[in-house]
This record gives sequence, structure tokens and C-alpha cells, in this order.
Amino acid sequence: MLRPGGLFRRGLRSGAFGLLAVMAVSAIASDADARGRRHRQSSDSDETYNPPYASIVVDVNSGVVMQATEADSPRHPASLTKIMTLFLLFEQLESGKIKMSTELPTSAHAAAQAPSKLDLKPGETIKVETAIRSIVTKSANDVAVVIAEALGGDEINFAKLMNAKARALGMKHTTYQNASGLPDAKQISTARDQAILGRAIQDRFPNYYRYFSTQNFEFRGKEIRNHNHLLGSIEGVDGIKTGYVRESGFNIVTSVRRAGRHIVAVVFGGRSAEARDARMRALIDNNINVAAVKRTAPPMIEGLEMAAAHAKEPKVKEQTAAIPMPKAAPVSAPALAPVPAAAPVVAEAPVLGSTDPIKPNAVKTFTVQPGTTRVASLSPLPPDSRKLIPAPATATPASVTTIALAQSAAASDTTASPASVTTVASAKSASAPAATASPASVPAVTTVKNEPLPPPLPAQLTAKPAAPAAPQFKVASAGDSVPVAAAAPEAAAKSRGGWMIQVGAFPDVKEAQQRLEVAQSKAKEQLGQAAPFTEPVEKGDKTLYRARFAGLDKDKAEAACKNLKRSEISCMLLKN
Repeated sequence: MLRPGGLFRRGLRSGAFGLLAVMAVSAIASDADARGRRHRQSSDSDETYNPPYASIVVDVNSGVVMQATEADSPRHPASLTKIMTLFLLFEQLESGKIKMSTELPTSAHAAAQAPSKLDLKPGETIKVETAIRSIVTKSANDVAVVIAEALGGDEINFAKLMNAKARALGMKHTTYQNASGLPDAKQISTARDQAILGRAIQDRFPNYYRYFSTQNFEFRGKEIRNHNHLLGSIEGVDGIKTGYVRESGFNIVTSVRRAGRHIVAVVFGGRSAEARDARMRALIDNNINVAAVKRTAPPMIEGLEMAAAHAKEPKVKEQTAAIPMPKAAPVSAPALAPVPAAAPVVAEAPVLGSTDPIKPNAVKTFTVQPGTTRVASLSPLPPDSRKLIPAPATATPASVTTIALAQSAAASDTTASPASVTTVASAKSASAPAATASPASVPAVTTVKNEPLPPPLPAQLTAKPAAPAAPQFKVASAGDSVPVAAAAPEAAAKSRGGWMIQVGAFPDVKEAQQRLEVAQSKAKEQLGQAAPFTEPVEKGDKTLYRARFAGLDKDKAEAACKNLKRSEISCMLLKN
């Protein structure tokens, strides 16, 4: 028998339980939506969101800081942290302690990490190469912890390894607490420190660094796209990493290479991904074209050498007004954890700014025809001219004056090109005044200033007197030719080695020269004493300029090509 009201009470209890279930589902959905909103690119619609900004642009070839704004102020690195995580992983790969095919286990702690993640389950494994790809594209937090536990035992010990490496690299204002970059009040860095890390990982691991250019990869049948939208959309961008937490805003470290130039730029505090990317585009456009073409800065090596190089690194004054970020309502930025005050940026004299172009060093261009040796000579002397008067016997060969004589290439030429300049050594007396020729007695004399000379020729090709006395010149009649002291560049190259390498062919001679400089910086050991030159060749109605190095033996030529190909520079072996 039913009690009065019993059915009503049971219905009420059922309704209450149903309501609680609906509320629980709604709470879970709301939490998921909140996590999703973290990575949406519509943050600029929130006028109260104004994360602290910082930026820096470094010329990798010269080491010069081209632009800096709050570059030493503390910021949360967010997922830029994973650059260091991968740095330590690359070390283990390089040492052979792990391989790309090594399976890394997933712990319950790793699986519990907040998104973005691959949703690995406890007990699952992931290959090292897949782990690398997932971090550079999806920025998977669970995978970062998998790596940390595999290399450090646990994430706390791995953070200690990260901090030790940061100190070794000269990252003075960086402290890591975890391997992923998930929010932690004590995890801080600076734009300058992240630029150091962005340069060091390229110099140290050029073969592994290429993974940072991965635009997408497939995992469990699904395509994962890179969060770095500058890849493939801006010429020369080859990596490296984005990051975001609410406290930091949208961050990015970017590497750009164009025509031998190379810069690394960092942006912290974008209000949205679009605002961050727009700022980075502006920094690239303002600096890449005035960056140095030739690498003169030392590689970013670890230890005391790195700290010394960083201490001597040229700096510029803080610049904030050149390219303003999108304005937001004047509100307080999220507070960072208390940290030691960063050292102020000190401008050194002379100030190096991004508005002063850096003039690249020119590369001597020679016209070369393989198999033919041309000997330069002077134009015929006029009938009333005189030969050079012999120097006094007391002249010493140690005192030499260089006279630039124009080599006549054709009867119609009136100006000597740099390729047609050779040198004649005349002795100058150290103890008595030597007889000097009047301007009329020296035909076709042209002085070329600030023009780099070709590499020094071997002793057997350089005209030198057999005895300490100055060379003697006899009087000759008009029409006689005067021998020169240097052979054509290809003849010199053959005498030093019977092999050449070609590193490209370009429609513009300047591009060919730039490629020579870049190649020589990448293979200094093999190409340091080689003779760089460009050679024009007709292809239909177009002229291409071959970029070549001569004067190599076979072993050095092969080693140079092998080294250059590792740096993704084409190389072809040629026999003279």
C-alpha cells in the first residue's frame, strides 16, 4: 500500500539526482570550454587583457643586438620552456644514450598533465622521434613530462638539469620548475635568455634543429598542425617555438634566414596569436635586410666561453616606439612572482641600432675559363716612354711598394674592372732615395681603394728577385710587354690542388658571392684557405654565376661537400 505523498517524494528525489547529474556534466563541459579558450586567438576582444610585453632581435652572424624592449625583464616562458626540454633530449641523442626509435614510457603523472596533450595513457610508450614532432607542433605537455622522467628520473630532477644547462649557456635570468611550461609562479625567463637558447640549439644541433620546421605530422590517423603559423607564410622562417599561458600572453621565438643573413627574434606578451605574429613580422621586416651576411660571431658553445662571449655582446638602447603593439585599455597586467631585479641594459658606444646597415664584405669576382690560362700584360708603351729605372743596389727586398696596374682587356675598355687588376712589386730603397718615374713614364696606372685582394698565391707563382738585391729592369723599345707578378686565379688554384667545388649557380653575382661567404663560414676547416670565385656562364638568353671554391685537394673537397650538405647547402665536386 502506497503511503500518501510517497510517490511525490520519490519523484522529487529522482528529479534532484537528475538535476545534480546535469549540473555535473555542465561543469565538466564548462571546464573543457575554459581550457579551450586559453588557446583561442580571440583574446584581443577582451579589453582587460594586457600581458607584459618584451622583445629582442639578434643578428646571429655578427652577434649584434639589433632591437631590444624590456629584454631583461622577467617573463613567464610558457611553452618556450620546451625548447630547453628538447635541448637536453638532443644531447642524449647526440651522445648515443638513446635513439630515435627508443620507446619512452608514460607515467600516471605525465598522463595527468593539462592540455595541450596527446592524451597518452599510463603505461603507453612513445618513440623519441614522435615525441619530438609532437612537441614542436602540438606542444604536448604530457610528452614533455614523459621526456623529463625518462632523462631525469622525475620532473623535479629534470628541472635541476634544465637550470644547470641554462647557467652553462649564459641564461642568467632563467629559472625552470617544470618541463612543459604549464603555469608556475617561479618559472621565469627573459627575451634575451630565450634568444641565447634559440641560437645555441641551432649551433649545437644543426641536424636535430630541422625538426622545428615541421609544419604538420600524423599521429594515430589524425593530422596535427604546428601552432607556429609563421612557418610557410614568411620567407626564410625555419622555426622555432610558440607558447601561451594567461600570465605571459602569447610568446614566440623565431629564426629567419635570407640570402646569407640570419636573425633570431623573440616576442613576449602578445594579446592574441595574431597580435604576436604581426609584431614578429614587423621585427623581421625592420631588421633582416640590414643584418650581416658573413658569420663573424663565435658559435654558441657552453661553459665559460659562452659567458665571456655573452658579456662582450654588443647591446643597443631600449627601443619601444618604432613598432607599437595594438593598444588596449589601461589596466593592470597579471602580477608575476617576486624575482630578483634584472640587470639594466647598458648601451655601449658607439650605439649599434637597427637603422645602420651593415655593409657586407665583397668577394673578389674572377672571370674563369677552365682549361685556359691567361697571362695579364700591359698595353704597348708609347714610343717616347721609358722603362722603369733600376733601383739602387742598396735597396732591400723587405721594403716594397705596390702599384696597381690596369690590365688591358679590350681596346674599347677605358676603366679597369676589379677582376683586371694585378700587382707589380718594385723595390724601395731603405738607405738611399730611389729614382722615381714621372707620372708620364708609368702607363695606365689606376689606384683601386678598399678592394679586397685575392687569397695569397703560393711562393712559386709570386715574382720575387732571386737575390736580396732589387729586381733590375732594362730599357726596352715600344711594343715590348712587361711580365706580371701574378698568374690568373685559376692557374693559382690548380697549383694548390686539382679539385674545385661548386655551391650553386645564381642569376645575380651578388647572390653567388653571398653563397660563397655562407659556405665558407659553414666549412671553415676545409674552405678557410680555398680560393672563392664566381664564374659567369650563358644559359640560353640568361647569364648564371657559378659560386665555386678552387685550390682544394680531393680529400678536402669531399669533406667540404659533406659538411655543406649537412647544413643543407648544395655542393658539387669538380676536377680542374
